[in-house]
Amino acid sequence: MSRTPSPDGLRFAFGTLTVFPVRVTRWDREAARGGMLCAPLAGLAVGAAAAGTGLLLLFLGAGSLLAAVATTAVPAVLTRGLHLDGLADTADGLGSGKPAEDALRIMKQSDIGPFGVLALLFTVLAQVAALAQAYDGSWARGALAAVVSATAARLALTLAARSGVPAARPEGLGAAVAGVVRSGAALAVAAAVTLASAGAGALLGPYEIARTAVAVLAAAAAAELLLRHCVRRFGGVTGDVFGGVAETAATTALVVSVLG
Repeated sequence: MSRTPSPDGLRFAFGTLTVFPVRVTRWDREAARGGMLCAPLAGLAVGAAAAGTGLLLLFLGAGSLLAAVATTAVPAVLTRGLHLDGLADTADGLGSGKPAEDALRIMKQSDIGPFGVLALLFTVLAQVAALAQAYDGSWARGALAAVVSATAARLALTLAARSGVPAARPEGLGAAVAGVVRSGAALAVAAAVTLASAGAGALLGPYEIARTAVAVLAAAAAAELLLRHCVRRFGGVTGDVFGGVAETAATTALVVSVLG
């Protein structure tokens, strides 16, 4: 099997996971594989933009809460709200308690149900609260938390796209990327993201090395639990499940980053 050139993977990652003006020229499985392996890089860019917005507000005299709200809003804007939408749809599908076929049909509907509303409400509140606490600690801790959480969220996509995880539907973005990443490659990306995050944490002191690494690992673990539950309930993954997994990972990383 041929290897995907990195430019195609990067274009796929940024073109499908962000609103950055990147044209996706290939939609085949090889490009999707490269894109999912490069997903954390897209998360790094999104997180940097989010952190930069929050820091700008802080330096202009805004309080930590307003900076946290802005930092939370930027990833939603830069992803067209797709991950939050996926989280809401996944919550509605799981909360319905219906068989897989009916649950998937509920997830495809354009409206949002009570489970989706609650999932969005508590997820956004948790993200804002965690970021506000991080900014209260220092501007650097808040910025680091924003970048690490966004990167960990896209790492969760890489892990969810590993081989052995089936698609629940034969069509859609979920089917396009399901199972495209070899498990060994996914684990290698996870190790690289964890080490890089720990290295960034070292800039703030020895304790932050462990806390940042644990935040990434906890995010991956929480995302994995949701992924496995969705595979059991729906028979596989969908684009909505990928969105739910990403938001779960981001929220977990932020919460862990302010504990201890």
